[in-house]
This record gives sequence, C-alpha cells and structure tokens, in this order.
Amino acid sequence: MPYHRYRPAHERVSLPGGGARSWPSARIERAPLWVPVDLRDGNQALAEPMGTDRKRRLFDLQVALGFKEIEVAYPSASRTDFEFVRHLAGAVQRGEVPEDVTVVVFTPARRDLIERTFAAIEGLPRAVVHLYAATAPVWRDVVLGRSRDEVRAMVEDAARLMVKLGGDREGLRFQFSPEVFNLTEPDFVLELCDALTGLWDASPDRPVTLNLPATVEIATPNVYADQIEYMHRNLARRDAVILSVHPHNDRGTGVACAELAVLAGAQRVEGCLFGNGERTGNVDLVTLALNLYTQGVDPMVDFSDIDEVRRTVEHCNRLPVHERHPYGGELVHTAFSGTHQDAISKGLDAHARRARELGVPEREAPWDVPYLPVDPADLGRSYEAVIRVNSQSGKGGVAHLLRAHRGLDLPRELRAEFARVVQTATDDSGGEADAELLWSLFESAYLAPGTDGESVRLADWRADQVDGAAGGEYRFVGALTVHDRPGDYEGTGPGPVSAFTRALAAAGVEVTVLDYAEHATSTGADAPAAAYVKCRVGERVVWGAGLAPATLTASVRAVLSAVNRAL
Repeated sequence: MPYHRYRPAHERVSLPGGGARSWPSARIERAPLWVPVDLRDGNQALAEPMGTDRKRRLFDLQVALGFKEIEVAYPSASRTDFEFVRHLAGAVQRGEVPEDVTVVVFTPARRDLIERTFAAIEGLPRAVVHLYAATAPVWRDVVLGRSRDEVRAMVEDAARLMVKLGGDREGLRFQFSPEVFNLTEPDFVLELCDALTGLWDASPDRPVTLNLPATVEIATPNVYADQIEYMHRNLARRDAVILSVHPHNDRGTGVACAELAVLAGAQRVEGCLFGNGERTGNVDLVTLALNLYTQGVDPMVDFSDIDEVRRTVEHCNRLPVHERHPYGGELVHTAFSGTHQDAISKGLDAHARRARELGVPEREAPWDVPYLPVDPADLGRSYEAVIRVNSQSGKGGVAHLLRAHRGLDLPRELRAEFARVVQTATDDSGGEADAELLWSLFESAYLAPGTDGESVRLADWRADQVDGAAGGEYRFVGALTVHDRPGDYEGTGPGPVSAFTRALAAAGVEVTVLDYAEHATSTGADAPAAAYVKCRVGERVVWGAGLAPATLTASVRAVLSAVNRAL
C-alpha cells in the first residue's frame, strides 16, 4: 500500500505552543450539555433523508430522553428542513414542546441563507442560530479560494447580519463553528472566535456557543485535547462562552476525542444517537452518556429503555444499529464464551447475595459483575439474553440457563459432563442452543433414563421407616425388571436411597452412591424437587438426575437414571 502518500498528523496539525497540559489529570464529575444533531448533521448523511414525520418522531424521543438543546435542521438546505422548523414553531405554540427545550438551526455564512434561516425560526421563543464557515488552510485554498483575512471578513459580515436580523430578541442566542477546527491554525481560530464574541456582545447572561469540530478526525485524541485546552485557556471572554465540541469518528476514536475534550475544558458535546453521520459518523452520544453512567456520574439523559431508543433511531434513520454496538446493540450484554459465562453466572449469584446482605433490592445494590460494566436491567434489558449457548460455551453458561429457566442447580461435575453433551449437539448443528433445546437435551440424557430406562425399570414401590429400628432404618420394597426379568425385591438401609441401592443389589445390580444433592426448583410448598446422584455401577462412574413432586421420588429416579445410563 502506498503509505508514503500520506502525511503524519504532526506535519498537518498546527499545535498550540506554551502552557502545561492540565487535562491528563482532570476527571469528569458532571455531564456536559449533550446536543443531538441527528436531525441535521445525521440527516445529511442518510441516503433517504427524514421527512417531517420521522423527524418529529426522533425529536420527540430526544425530548423524552431529557435533551435540552436539539439541533433540528439546516433550514436553507431544503424545503423539507425549512418546513420542519415551521412545524416545530407551531408545536411550541401549541405547548407540545417543553419550555426548557431549545432548538438549534444551522446556516452557512451566506446572506441569503442566513435570511432564510431567520425566516424559519419566526415564532420560536427559544432558538440558537448556528453559523459555520470552513477555516482550515486546505478548505480556504481549495473550496473557498479565500485568504485568512477574506474568510474573517466573510464570517464577521455574517455575524453582523445575524445581529441585525435577531436584534434584541429575547430567547435567541448565537453559535459559531470554525469548520475543520482541528486542522486550522490555533491563532486564527482564536482571532475569529474572539471577534465574534465581541460582535455578538457575549455575556454570562447571554453566552455565545463556540463549537470546535474535529470535522475530519486526523490525529490521536490527545492532540484534539491540547487544541481544546488552548482555546479554553486563551479565549478573551471565557465566562461568556459555552465551549462546545463536535468530533467525527474517521479514526474510530470519536468517543475518546470527546471525553478528552471535556477533560480539557469543553462544556458541551454535539453528536448523534448511536453515532450516525458522514463517513464513519458523528460521535456517539449513547456511548458517551453511558460511559459516564458506569463511572457513577449522572448522565442527565435517560436511557433506561435502550431497546426502544434503538428501535426508534433505526426506524427514523433506516439504518441498523450493529448487534455489538456499545450498550445498545442486541448482543452487547450477551456472552457465548464458556469462561465469560461462568464468571457472569457467579457474579450474578454474588450480586444477589450482596443485595440480601445489605437488605436492599438487587436493582439498588452496588453493581460489580465480571464482564458486565453496566447492569442490563438499568437499560431495560432482561437477564435472559445475557448468557447464550453455542459450541464456544462451557459449563457455566449451560448451568446458568438451566437454573434460570428450569430451576435446576446442577452439581459442578454434572455441569461439566452435561456441557460436553451440549457441545456435541452444537458442534453437529453449528447453531445456538436456546433454553428449550438445553432442557430437551438434559431431559433426554438424564431424566428419561430414570423414568423410561431400558435396562432397569421400577414399578410399584414404597420406602418406609422400619418401626422400632435404631437410627431410623428404612426398608425399600419394589417391583424391579432387570434386563426384561421381573421380580419383587427389597432392601434396608440407613436412608431410603441406600435402601433402594440394596434392593437393586438383591436384583443383581451393584450400585454405590458417591455423591448426592437435592433442591427445590422454585419457591412454594408445591415446587418440584430435583435430585442428582453420582454412582458407581459396576466398573463405571456415572451421574443421574431425577425430577418429581416429592424429593424421595426424585432421588429414586436419579439413581435409576445413573443405573440405566451405566448399563
């Protein structure tokens, strides 16, 4: 590949000089102002741009999520965008938009387009007019054909026109973006921004938003952070400025750029839900907000029903969200790997114990589960899809699904043994084993031999404690058929299971119980019982399992299961 055609970032980016970096030691302790630009910048990237109906649906979602400033259109770009702003003006007048939500409209530095933009926002009590102009050398030379002084004059003329059209209108604020900020000389950006905050008479009561976009991402995120910190330190009217960033994702590091920019002094972040946008997209606001959430910081937006957010965005954009997309993807909380499943299953059990010890619901207990940085329930997800089984899975995932869906808590050795049964089935099919298939495999391999075995069958039987016997001795009496030879047999022992094994010995089947476990499969007096036994049958050591309304019946079936599996 002809890599020599490309210049490294340090030859393209004019880095500010002087001053020690403070951002590497900073911490994000509060959310910035999130500003979704799906309806403008994201919409421009769609093969089929949104009409009013889809735009309104996405706008209403963003309002419901808690966004307070929303960029809604490029009114001079198309009739559709202009009409949508007029639609929103009517919605505001009808009280359909909360009073604390401000719409943002976007315009280039051209007189006719600025005038049309102001016509679009007529009647909106709260609005931000967002002015932009390309400022980087390549854009000045190739696209605009203007010098630095000419670009500055163009921007200042546009800014004066905005003042003339906006006047002293209450509720109207201004924003400026030096497009491709990250490739523009820092002194030129500072010169432009200071000129505009002066022209617009920026004050703490009526601040100006200065939005500094990484329009095309070309360097590592630390470079962008240095550029933002330079502006943060050197702006003439810093207390009258909302410092904003708008990272794109060309290098795949848009989220990191935004986070480091906030560390460097940015107060506002523009982006899209799930990162839609030109080329590789705008920075992803869902990921940014939930990254803060996992650090114990209130993101100030509500993603507690992430699936509904994803469905709405997919409908409006006509683009799918990737299944492994951070937080919102359909499979993002799902583990197929055996080691991951085992860790998650143990972690969920530990979380439940911790909640009980603290005396709080599980939803309120501190979260610390391996491989799950956020509780899926906080995002409106159930735990059913957390662990799914295929040929890559292990005993932990298999055991978790049996416990979650059937109430079976398999002993450790039996988990490993059954996992091999499942892996054989998934290797053969090449597909996933859902909870129903797991149950079918377990029933066939372990439960059926205890009720419908071919080698040994048990008909009428009872197990009673022997009257007057010391130590509570039991007698087992039953009709056994061994290799098609029926007979009545009995045995005695210190417990009903041992009495049954001696009845089997009387029928010619030598069985030694090596391990035994039992439990109820759910709460309540009528919950079915499960029993598991590890037996030596002749020279073989095998596991058996039984399920029945009564514990004794389940135990007898488990022994029969082991015997039939061995024989």
